Amino acid sequence: MDSLSILWFVAYSVVVGLLSIYGMHRFWMVWTYYRHKNKRIEPLTRLKELPLVTVQLPVFNEVYVVERLIRSVAAIDYPKDKLEIQVLDDSTDDTTELVAKLTGELQLQGYDAVHIHRTNRQGFKAGALQNGMRTAKGEFIAIFDADFVPPENILIDTIHYFSDPQIGMIQTRWGHINRGYNLLTRIQALMLDGHLLIEQTARNRSGRFFNFNGTAGVWRKVSIEEAGGWQHDTLTEDLDLSYRAQLKGWKFIFVPDVVTPAELPVDMNSFKAQQHRWAKGAIQTCFKLLPTIWNSPLPKRIKFEAMIHLVSNFAYLLLAMLALLVRPEFQRVGFSWESFLMIDMPIFCLATLSIFVFYGTVLLELKKPWYIIPFYVPVLIATGIGLCLNNARAVLEAVFGHQSEFTRTPKYGIQTKVQTWWGKKYSATKSLVLFLELALAAYYAWFIWYGVLHQLWISLPFFFLFFVGFGYAGLVSLFQALPFRLPLLSQRL
Repeated sequence: MDSLSILWFVAYSVVVGLLSIYGMHRFWMVWTYYRHKNKRIEPLTRLKELPLVTVQLPVFNEVYVVERLIRSVAAIDYPKDKLEIQVLDDSTDDTTELVAKLTGELQLQGYDAVHIHRTNRQGFKAGALQNGMRTAKGEFIAIFDADFVPPENILIDTIHYFSDPQIGMIQTRWGHINRGYNLLTRIQALMLDGHLLIEQTARNRSGRFFNFNGTAGVWRKVSIEEAGGWQHDTLTEDLDLSYRAQLKGWKFIFVPDVVTPAELPVDMNSFKAQQHRWAKGAIQTCFKLLPTIWNSPLPKRIKFEAMIHLVSNFAYLLLAMLALLVRPEFQRVGFSWESFLMIDMPIFCLATLSIFVFYGTVLLELKKPWYIIPFYVPVLIATGIGLCLNNARAVLEAVFGHQSEFTRTPKYGIQTKVQTWWGKKYSATKSLVLFLELALAAYYAWFIWYGVLHQLWISLPFFFLFFVGFGYAGLVSLFQALPFRLPLLSQRL
């Protein structure tokens, strides 16, 4: 074996080995979820008098969804004299006029509704929330992003948990208004269900830290203040504040039975922009808080899980490295089938099989038929592969301290399949990463040809997943960015 082959083998083994650690953690998550899923957390008691709640609605250029949001908040089952509605508006378009009209209507109906419009957008969403905190009257703060539709019962079903003075935040589970709109929304819904149903339940019920998801939750105002308030030095102000508050001793509760529906991004470029922001912000938070977490007196089990949580997006960087390291010709010139079957396959299956178990559990817990698992999970794996370059770039930007704005995810008010986002005024920023994705799709098309030619049958399924993942991400991004498209085809993608 020459030196190049040895170097490749070491790099490949390290990358796949590290990915296997993430796989083992998924198995642990599923095991912990089943161990604690029936452990219900109930309020200590019901509050004798309902407290004043401020509902904060941070919006920025949301003309298609802001009316739906404000009217759904006005319909919440809670006494008007105990409810303040703050619309934290940083918009630069006609959203501002619409918000002014809607808040005026609420005021005439007896609501304490205020329209707070900023023109500098300093600190982005975190800045808007912190600005609203200065005048918020409520002892508790409920937060809903523009694409959410809070149910009528959300405050009544969560506020009584605060009868425990140690509780700082209640997080509800996200629902998905437009889950069935296209293939992309179905996969996004499954990804989010994995996080919100399995991970959040497992972490919370086992006594680990878990995070506020930025929306669809209720905070005790003093817990935000004691943790240092909303800060904008990361792109995930929600994750950042969550860990700071829990480090101060505040306890959080995840309530999976209370579901708050939301609109999923319907186009690939919007989805990528959202994922880029989440991945970059999580790594920024990791660098900001992980040293503090490890130097705290917390139990090691909490520290370890916090570390795994905060570094989880490094998996995308590893996956991108793996995509570049796969070299089928090395199997022919340097490795035997025996070593491939005994070393490579067990490690790779540990990473891959864990995804099947994790998301198969999600589908079964959602009462979906078992026979859809062999279709949805491979498609989800391929989508994750397709995202790896986009999110690896986000991780590297965080590692090297590259600063960027908080890029909003365009929302179009899409709830049914008959609606379309064509011709709407908002669009996501396009990235040149799509050309790298297309290049890697072509690269893996050659791998597939090479594998068939040399009868590398065991490797072919993995080559195919990489080919489909990069091809799907790149082609759909390119197709949906063109000024002329086939609406029906693009809608289904």
